[in-house]
Amino acid sequence: MHDETVEGDRVVERGLLSVPGEVWAVAVRRAEVIGPLAAAGAVGAAAAGAAAGELGLSRRQVYTLLGRWRAGEGVVSDLVPGASSGGRGGRRLPEAVEAVIQDVLGRSYLSRQRRSIASVRREVAQVCRSRGLAVPSRGAVARRIADLDPVVARRARAGPDAARALEPAGGHVPPVRSVLEQVQIDHTVVDVIVVDARHRLPIGRPYVTVGIDVFSRSIVGMVLTLEAPSALSVGLCLGHMVTDKRPWLERLGVEASWPMAGKPGQLYVDNASEFHSEALRRGCEQHGIALAYRPAGQPHFGGVVERVIGTLMGMVHELPGTTFSDPGERGCYDSQARAVLTLGELERWMALAVAGYHGRVHTTTGQTPAAAWAAGTAGGPPGTVGDEAAFLIDFLPVIRRSLTRTGFVVDHVRYFSDALKPWIGRRDRLGKFVLRRDPRDISRIWVLEPEGGAYLPVPYRTLSHPPISVWEHRGALARLREQGRAQVDEQALFRVVEQMRTITDTAATTTRRARRDAQRRRHASTGSSLPRPGLVPPAGDGSLSEVDVGDTDVGGVDAAAPFEEIEQW
Repeated sequence: MHDETVEGDRVVERGLLSVPGEVWAVAVRRAEVIGPLAAAGAVGAAAAGAAAGELGLSRRQVYTLLGRWRAGEGVVSDLVPGASSGGRGGRRLPEAVEAVIQDVLGRSYLSRQRRSIASVRREVAQVCRSRGLAVPSRGAVARRIADLDPVVARRARAGPDAARALEPAGGHVPPVRSVLEQVQIDHTVVDVIVVDARHRLPIGRPYVTVGIDVFSRSIVGMVLTLEAPSALSVGLCLGHMVTDKRPWLERLGVEASWPMAGKPGQLYVDNASEFHSEALRRGCEQHGIALAYRPAGQPHFGGVVERVIGTLMGMVHELPGTTFSDPGERGCYDSQARAVLTLGELERWMALAVAGYHGRVHTTTGQTPAAAWAAGTAGGPPGTVGDEAAFLIDFLPVIRRSLTRTGFVVDHVRYFSDALKPWIGRRDRLGKFVLRRDPRDISRIWVLEPEGGAYLPVPYRTLSHPPISVWEHRGALARLREQGRAQVDEQALFRVVEQMRTITDTAATTTRRARRDAQRRRHASTGSSLPRPGLVPPAGDGSLSEVDVGDTDVGGVDAAAPFEEIEQW
C-alpha cells in the first residue's frame, strides 16, 4: 500500500524553485531593503520614502511589504510580487522592465565581450518587445549601467588585474560589526584515525565542516562525517547552525553550554564546487542569507575559519590515533595501532573541545568567544528556524523528472505514492517536476507539487527494498557495468547492493575499507533522513570552566549517539 502519506507530512515550498528567475530577483532585492527596515521598529515617512526610492515603489506599497514581512516568516518568498502593471517611484519603470534590464546587464554588459551601451540597449528593447513590455530609453539603460559597482563591472569586463586599481590597497577584509553578520564555513579532514563501533578496528580519518561567526569568533555549526565534503555537508552544517543545540548535546550525553545559534546574514565560502550548487544558492536566497565567495588567490580572506580549524586540529593532536599535521611531525608514532575512538566518541570529544574553546580568551578580540557572543546578543537572541526539516529540504540536491503512470524514475529506481494519482492523468501538461533527495537515504524523495505549494514525500514503489545511500547505489551501478550489463533494472540493482553488504559484513574484520563501508551504512540506515526535533527555549548561561577538554579518556562513551543518525551519511 502507498497511502501512508498524510497532510502532516507535507512541507510547504515557499517559492525557491517555482518562481521565475526575474521575479525571484525582485523579491530578493525587496528583502534586502524591507528586512532591515522591519527590524528597526517603527518606520516613519522619511524612512519609508527612502525605501520606496530604492525599490521604485510608492510609500504605501512599502508599508504593505512591511506588513507582509512581519506577518510572514521573514524570508524572501514573503515578498514575491504578483503580476504587476508597473509602479511609480524613483526610476518610474515597471518592475518587469527593470528585471529585463538587470538580466541583460548581467548577461551581456558584464562580460569580457565588452558590449557597448547602444548594443545592450538594443537587446533590452528586443526582449521587452518579445514580452509585450514598454521599451525603456537609452538614457534609462545608461543610468543603470552607471549605478553598477565599478569594481564588479571592471572585473567582469576587463578581468581582476584591471579592477585592482579600484580596490582598497592590500585587499583588506571588510570589517564585521555584529553577531552573525558574517559566518565563514569550510571543511577539513580530521587529523585522527577512528575505529568502527562493532570491531573497534581502524576505518580511516573523518571530515569536519565548521561554521564560525566572524564577529565573536564563536563556532556556530559543526558536522562530522565519513564522506568527503559535499553540498549536503554544507546544508547539514547550516541546519546545525540555525537550531538550538541543547537537544543535540543531550543526545550526545555532553554536559556543556553551546548557546551559539541563528541564521547568518552572510555565508562566506571558498570557490569549491559544493559551494556553487543551485540548491545552496536558492536556499540561501530563500532564508535571506547572502552567499559570498573569497577572492581567488587571496586566502587571507578566509583566514578566520582556517585559524579556528587549525586550533581544533591542534587539540585533536592530543588524542590517541592522531596523524598529526604531516609525516615529519608524526615520526614513528603508529596512528592506526593507537586508534581507539569511534566516530561517535570523537564527535562527543569535539563538542566538549568547542565548549572549552568558547571559554578561552581569543588573541584577536581580547575576550572569550562566549563573552563576545553574549555581548553581541544582549539586545535579543538571533533568529532561528522553527522547522529544521523544511530548512534542510531547502538545501537538498535538486533533480527534475517527468511523471509517468508508475511514478518517478530516478537513477533506475521507481518511486510511487497514491498522492501522485491526481496528477498522472494530466502529466503531459505539467512538465518536469522538481524533486529533492537526501543522499544519505534514497528510500524516499521529496516532490514539489505542480502548484508549488508543498513538498510531498514519495517512497520506493517497491516498499520491500531496503533504504540505501547514494554511495551504495553508485557502487552497485559500477559493479553491474563491470559485469557488462548495458541495461540496468531495479531488481538487479538492489540484488547487487545486498551482495555488496554481505561481502562488507563478512570482510569487516580484515579490511579497513570494508569496515568503513559498514560503518557508513549503519549511520545511514538507522537514522531518519529528515528529523523534526522540537525546539526548546534558548540556553541559559553555563559555566564553561566546568568543561574538562583535556580529558581524552572517552573510551566508555556509548557509540549509539542519535546525532550520528542525523548528521552522518
